[in-house]
Amino acid sequence: MSKLVPFYPKLNLQKPVPSDIAIAQSVAPKHIKQIAEEIGLTEDEYDLYGKTKAKVNLDVLKRLKAQPDGKYVVITGINPTPLGEGKSTTTVGLAQSLGAHLNKTTFACLRQPSQGPTFGIKGGAAGGGYSQVIPMEEFNLHLTGDIHAITAANNLLAAAIEARMFHESTQNDEALFNRLCPPNKNGDRQFAAIMLRRLKKLGINKINPNELTNEERSAFVRLDIDSKTVTWNRVMDINDRFLRKITIGQGKEEQGRTRETCFDISVASEIMAILALTTDLTDMRERLGNMVIGSSHAGVPITADDLGAAGALTVLMKDTIMPNLMQTLEGTPVFVHAGPFANIAHGNSSIIADRIALKLVGEDGFVVTEAGFGADIGAEKFFNIKCRYSGLIPHCAVIVVTARALKMHGGGPAVVAGTPLNPAYTTENFELVSKGCSNLAVHIRNCKKFGVSVVVCINRFATDTDAELEIIKRAALEAGAENACVSSHWAEGGAGALELANAVVTACNTSNKENFKFLYPLELSIKEKITIIATQIYGAAEIEYLPDAEEKIATYERQGFGKLPICMAKTHLSLSCDPSLRGVPTGFKVVVRTLRASVGAGFIYPLLGEMSTMPGLPTRPCFFDIDIDTISGRIVGLS
Repeated sequence: MSKLVPFYPKLNLQKPVPSDIAIAQSVAPKHIKQIAEEIGLTEDEYDLYGKTKAKVNLDVLKRLKAQPDGKYVVITGINPTPLGEGKSTTTVGLAQSLGAHLNKTTFACLRQPSQGPTFGIKGGAAGGGYSQVIPMEEFNLHLTGDIHAITAANNLLAAAIEARMFHESTQNDEALFNRLCPPNKNGDRQFAAIMLRRLKKLGINKINPNELTNEERSAFVRLDIDSKTVTWNRVMDINDRFLRKITIGQGKEEQGRTRETCFDISVASEIMAILALTTDLTDMRERLGNMVIGSSHAGVPITADDLGAAGALTVLMKDTIMPNLMQTLEGTPVFVHAGPFANIAHGNSSIIADRIALKLVGEDGFVVTEAGFGADIGAEKFFNIKCRYSGLIPHCAVIVVTARALKMHGGGPAVVAGTPLNPAYTTENFELVSKGCSNLAVHIRNCKKFGVSVVVCINRFATDTDAELEIIKRAALEAGAENACVSSHWAEGGAGALELANAVVTACNTSNKENFKFLYPLELSIKEKITIIATQIYGAAEIEYLPDAEEKIATYERQGFGKLPICMAKTHLSLSCDPSLRGVPTGFKVVVRTLRASVGAGFIYPLLGEMSTMPGLPTRPCFFDIDIDTISGRIVGLS
């Protein structure tokens, strides 16, 4: 079908740069229907969610099946300060530059942010300055309700687990069978469709419940879940430190069957990781059914299908599978879809969003997608997990770096969120920048191990000096980057990223996708894959496995999960698993505390050091500044 000629509104740049929300509210977004028509969607391929959001139907992939994909660019970074170094801002700024300034059909693909950081300490994740997704209020809050659906699905499964353990402990086999397969008035029984999956797993090839022997009935009705092995937690999308450890089952009706458990934040749910890695509704249904919540007392993995819940979970998730269409300040299209944790999960937006975007932009277009945290986590998982499941190969990796982060890695004072920066970070300091460049060099070399071209984006801050930025540029080129560009997209929008955009175009046009390779084959053992990542990406000298880790490895390999990819859960602030070790640590030991299996999502995640999956609120959370003008209805104070 024919497309509308894109209209790119001109930014009215102000100095000093106003607040993010002031900038976002100063630009009137195009109606999302216009964005849809500019990218070539038909009316039946998207559903409007108001004037500024839409969900895109996966049927577009069928229509564009024969269309060549566009150029695929992943945005990553060095190990950041706790303040972040601007990957999301760079993703948006680069997309604006490629689209609104170089007239390349371009999509940005971003994760949906959790409300935890939005109301906590970090704030939103729509980018910043003159490189933002708008309306940023919609982006940072409920959007189209995907995270709420994930929360509901996750907690339905949690309730199903507790209910099943309770009912099995209070009923005999006959009572359980009569309630699971109740007879009608004629005495006939019927299995629910999902029950046939459990029967198949048990090797029972019968479809008439009345034909089951007593032994088969017992195997069918008794999951015999070992409560000590249950790894499925409840979730909510708000930071609440007091839910990190709770006791459930204290009501008198639960008859003293209490259990210690906890809440995670919603984006840490395996269901979120599944949304990001699924390829279609059928695949999502299978992945949800394959989620392992624990084991039986005999050591058999128990799945959502065993509990009979996976079909209902898929119903709750049916709309979430469609990517959310939005736009940047300069009117270029954006997909916002999925938001998995970047430590215990892979920290990337969805495969589906990337696939649809690559088809919509066509052979000469560009898709800019972001990988969470530094390249040692987000990019490594992008290459080894996301690309493995999607079959997509990136043309170029952009590594975002700031002088501030390099000064920290060069030995600068601690950077603490919510406190003023030490003067070392706001005044010229060649020594700290030069020493810190060693961290950048490692990330460049690591990305090139996957056979990908690397462009370094030096994200300029107002206090940086030209001499400092020249040191970074020189170090990047010496480490093997194809190019290194100073970019001021935060202050100037797409116009400030033109040098970066041209460098990315050149890198994509000269890259050879046949050079791409994974870091490890799946056939290796769990320990072998962990060793490759820890030594070749982090630079570890030694790996130690604590007893619980050894036990989990043996269990998962016995249960048949040993050939899954590895998703390392570690700090993002250091190449090591110790956040205090900056720069390029050497001679350090990686300690694997334990492992978890996200079988539905399709990876094993070893936990290195302490990992919190439920953040807490600081003394002064962001919500102090957030309010609404009750006359105009405008939100104020969101960052």
